[in-house]
Amino acid sequence: MFDAVAMLRAEHAEIEARLAEPGVHADQRLARRLNQRYAELSAVVRTHEEWLRLGDDLEAARELAAEDPGFAEEAGALAGRCAEVEERLRQLLVPRDAADAKDAILEIKSGEGGEESALFASDLLRMYTRYAETRGWRTEVLDAAPSDLGGFKSVTVAVQAKGTPEPGEAPYALLKFEGGVHRVQRVPVTESQGRVHTSAAGVLVMPEAEQVDVGVDENDLRIDVFRSSGPGGQSVNTTDSAVRITHLPSGIVVSCQNEKSQLQNREQALRILRARLLAAAQEQAAAEASDARRQQVRTVDRSERIRTYNFPENRISDHRTGYKSHNLDQVLDGALGPVIGSCVDADLTARLVALEDEQA
Repeated sequence: MFDAVAMLRAEHAEIEARLAEPGVHADQRLARRLNQRYAELSAVVRTHEEWLRLGDDLEAARELAAEDPGFAEEAGALAGRCAEVEERLRQLLVPRDAADAKDAILEIKSGEGGEESALFASDLLRMYTRYAETRGWRTEVLDAAPSDLGGFKSVTVAVQAKGTPEPGEAPYALLKFEGGVHRVQRVPVTESQGRVHTSAAGVLVMPEAEQVDVGVDENDLRIDVFRSSGPGGQSVNTTDSAVRITHLPSGIVVSCQNEKSQLQNREQALRILRARLLAAAQEQAAAEASDARRQQVRTVDRSERIRTYNFPENRISDHRTGYKSHNLDQVLDGALGPVIGSCVDADLTARLVALEDEQA
């Protein structure tokens, strides 16, 4: 596996030279892509150099231990450290999802359970917003359809990192594991008998696409405007500011009415449309590459859940990894790291096994 390091180091040096050219930074999208790739390769280069250095130190310590047993303990410690760095290097060399360096767009939709499901969708939005805050990410609600009791029938939020994240630390790389059906068990506010009900909300996670990622031909779009509804100030119900965009080749329809101006809603709708088109292209590529690919759940059926939030027991359970803890209140307040971490670890293990099978 480490044979690939020489090629990656050469690419790292090439990108470093390009980033030193003033003209590169005139194109912000190009500069961002180069910086993202440079960060990925820098992690590999640093870890490889550390591995080589530890290997040299270990070899020297073993030679000295042959003459002086006092160096045996140091050699043992270096061997353990070398093994840890070697494993980290192996993980860095595992092929990643091409979209892992991107920001993310989340769509949260209520499902079975009526108003209770809409309230739970609001809880999920708060959970992701608080989690984003802990990581220093920005969040922006692109569109929302509130329910009567203050929840959301649907809500779309963009999650953006500041600067260039380390490999595997960008919003999409972590939040992509949130795609699927989330089941909640609790006593709804509408329940007068105190009985625990089960309902569900669905989450769809997409990498945010830039214009260079997905080309959208204006001739392929049908754009309709209509009057906004719901809370939002004086513009609501008085001007045709809401926008509905239909992408004719794919049939994808996106509506936005959060902003007061028609132009702003149009731009937000185009952001969501590009993300959906990129996600569709990725799914098609994955389907062609493997029939056994992992999919996000598209239906909001309680039986097709990835995670259960049990309020009476203060318990959260991830059904894909077996992760379970009794700190649901903290998780909903943003302490989502260990839950997502269990998915990241399981995914990495699967990728390593697949890579080793290919090389066998």
